[in-house]
Amino acid sequence: MDKRGSFGGSSSDDVETPLLQPPPARDDRDKERPPSSSSSSWVRALLAHRYPAVASGPAAAAAVCLLVDLSVGAGGAHAHAHREARNMLAVLAWVFLWWVTGAVPLAVASMAPLFLFPLFGVASADAVAKAYMDDVISLVLGSFILALAIEHYQIHRRLALNITSLFCGDPVRPPLLLLGITGTTFFVSMWIHNTACTVMMMPVATGILQRLPRGGGGGDAGAHEEVRRFSKAVVLGVVYASAIGGMATLAGTGVNIILVGMWSTYFPEQEPITFSSWMCFGLPMAFILFLALWITLPILRSPERLSLHLKHLRRDHIITHPVQFREYLSHENILLNYAGPMVFAEKMVLAVFGGLIVLWMTRNLTGDIPGWGALFHNNVGDGTVTIMMATLLFIIPSRKNKGEKLMDWNKCRKLQWDIILLLGAGFAIAEGFRSSGLTDILSDGLQFLKGAGTVVIVPVACIVSGVITEFTSDDATTTLVLPLFAELAKAINVHPALLMVSGAVGAQLSYLLPTGSPSNVIGFSTGHITIKDLVITGLPLKVVGIAALTILMPTLGSQLFCTDSRF
Repeated sequence: MDKRGSFGGSSSDDVETPLLQPPPARDDRDKERPPSSSSSSWVRALLAHRYPAVASGPAAAAAVCLLVDLSVGAGGAHAHAHREARNMLAVLAWVFLWWVTGAVPLAVASMAPLFLFPLFGVASADAVAKAYMDDVISLVLGSFILALAIEHYQIHRRLALNITSLFCGDPVRPPLLLLGITGTTFFVSMWIHNTACTVMMMPVATGILQRLPRGGGGGDAGAHEEVRRFSKAVVLGVVYASAIGGMATLAGTGVNIILVGMWSTYFPEQEPITFSSWMCFGLPMAFILFLALWITLPILRSPERLSLHLKHLRRDHIITHPVQFREYLSHENILLNYAGPMVFAEKMVLAVFGGLIVLWMTRNLTGDIPGWGALFHNNVGDGTVTIMMATLLFIIPSRKNKGEKLMDWNKCRKLQWDIILLLGAGFAIAEGFRSSGLTDILSDGLQFLKGAGTVVIVPVACIVSGVITEFTSDDATTTLVLPLFAELAKAINVHPALLMVSGAVGAQLSYLLPTGSPSNVIGFSTGHITIKDLVITGLPLKVVGIAALTILMPTLGSQLFCTDSRF
């Protein structure tokens, strides 16, 4: 898999074979050349230019349009609506294949809905364009600017060295260091939004990775490979620990807040979901997933050393040169001591970031205690305050040079617009699901759950939500599926918590694609991981999450949400 996230083919940096070969020199050797040489050169040229991967998207869309019929038994307007749903499915197949094959650059594939939706009649050009500037995208954009400020002033280096010195030990034990980073991320994410946690911890993680020894031209290739694996483990650990920790409390993620709000709206006569009741359910779920993460990361990074990991959990089996690593740490500590205490600019960047976290946490509190968002009639979002606080960085002076501010636009050249476009594509797809009626067809397809047991209802609801969340943000998925599950619970006469809680948990299991959550986007933007790494590591976690929910919901959930009572 190359750096752009494709599963096959050559990298764009490689020398490509021209599509049309220059005419060969005419000599007697041409007469002896096999006739198949010309065709083989065309095949090599097509593969070099990735044209089979480019064609896979339109081919998949055409196959869906020709072979899939969602309007069986429907007539009139219903048949037209089902054709729109089928077209949406075709667009999804096209975009998904371009994403995973790397047929075109990631940003180009993410912009494909801008022309595919109008061409297939899914949505108008204006409607699909609006999806590319959602409030969550504003949140990611502002978070990227704050992360660049932290990186510019080397604040993440200070934090990285403190965590490293606390968990590294002597001799160096990378599994313990990995546990320290992921454990810290898990705990912080319980109390602040998981996106904010990832924004804060990812520079810390990458700061540590920058200090690791890298294999040079004459260096140890094996050591370089081990460091590369450890780098993947650290970035994946921060991404997943942030998502898992946010599951434990209502404050950890917007999904839980949306669940509580929709629960009180659809079922006001039921017992409300409180902070304590959710934590009693979410914390055990989060601990199970964190344990699975701690076991999965070293295994997947070094599968051939599984037995060593199980027998010697703290043995240094990731970095083969801990002495060299300690030399790097000592060198960095000397540099940090030489840099002296934090200057005004660093303090102000931390103050802006700390203020943003406080605003994130206090915008909405509880039903009885409204947050500061009520002062503005709840018209503000997390993206609103993120952009506002990021703007302060361009206003506050740095006190380094005359007229210099904390940030200027030249320092923002590293903004990864392709990632922002990718997230916008996810929101466009979510809107396409709603407008095309694909969600209604999905609801009709779930009618088989009527009369089924809890051990069937819970995993099915979790899987449905968990599949949709891979193509859009977890908040958007929750907003999409919870109303569907609330109505479905009434239709099949089951307790709504079985479907709604399972749907909310499934929406948080967005572990496979960058579009699943802003945290995935932030981890993907570091360049240390690819889509393939997300799939390989996230799939076992997703399976563990579904299995744990299937066990906890009818046992612990029945006590907390009274799912055994008649509805």
